[in-house]
Amino acid sequence: MDDKPNPEALNENSEHLFSFGVIADIQYADLEDGFNFQGTRRRYYRHSLLHLQGAIEDWNNESSTPCCVLQLGDIIDGYNAQYNASEKSLEVVMDTFKKLKVPVHHTWGNHEFYNFRRKYLTHSKLNTKFLEDQIEHHPETMPSEDYYAYHFVPFPKFRFILLDAYDLSVLGVDQSSPKYEQCMKILKEHNPNTELNSPQGLSEPQFVQFNGGFSQEQLNWLNEVLTFSDTNQEKVVIVSHLPIYPDASDSVCLAWNYRDALAVIWSHKCVVCFFAGHTHDGGYSEDPFGVYHVNLEGVIETAPDSQAFGTVHVYPDKMLLKGRGRVPDRIMNYKKEAGKRAFHC
Repeated sequence: MDDKPNPEALNENSEHLFSFGVIADIQYADLEDGFNFQGTRRRYYRHSLLHLQGAIEDWNNESSTPCCVLQLGDIIDGYNAQYNASEKSLEVVMDTFKKLKVPVHHTWGNHEFYNFRRKYLTHSKLNTKFLEDQIEHHPETMPSEDYYAYHFVPFPKFRFILLDAYDLSVLGVDQSSPKYEQCMKILKEHNPNTELNSPQGLSEPQFVQFNGGFSQEQLNWLNEVLTFSDTNQEKVVIVSHLPIYPDASDSVCLAWNYRDALAVIWSHKCVVCFFAGHTHDGGYSEDPFGVYHVNLEGVIETAPDSQAFGTVHVYPDKMLLKGRGRVPDRIMNYKKEAGKRAFHC
């Protein structure tokens, strides 16, 4: 593992406020190494647990302990379902997370839904909605029970928002339900392929079964929270399993209605960065409105002699991602001024 970073050395004139950990796509399974669906990239199913253990050890021993860790989804691999090992594998990973000295916030990805129904996840240890913060006298900022999303305040004037990128999805939903029918209709309207996981020939390749989207109800809620954050002069970090900005992602891995999510975010001045997983390759871009999009490299495709996680150090004027292994360092300066904000995606 790399030597422990020293962000203070880079910021002698800037006060360190707090830090938080980020990790994505652990996809643990008690299986021999395999490959991705295309057979082009190696997946280290068992070793991903050792990477997680290394990350936790590092976070626990940092001189400035992170306030929390954001787990960006796909905590266990879909193969577990084929071997009837979903609950056992989840227990193994959750037992590992117990060694972490700080809270972990769990995001849900497609592999959660390959293993479990949404109803199961809602009542599982992967539901960390109990860690949410509520804004008094602002009931419009309370999320609905119809999707898995919430917000919390890790430090004064900073708000973190976890989004449900599979709010619109055919995964983990009862096939006889109206929600399933609605989402299958959306998917088939954009994807005429017999194999709905194939983007072949699609003008909008994100419309595949292993992706999902945000309901209008969730986007309206996000808009209300961001409105409050604007008024309260807060800095906001948004978390989702699926990325929403094309320049930071493989076009196949975007949320179905990523443009709708961007339109909401771009209509506010408070968002600093948007963290996602899913691509495994990682990605990074600053959009025209000064929002940083960071797609974290996936643990599952990280060789045993490397690592894939990071710690974000927060300062009054910027956030610094100190990556480990194949996660690079990133500097995310806050916007100097709002400027003109218009939607052009």
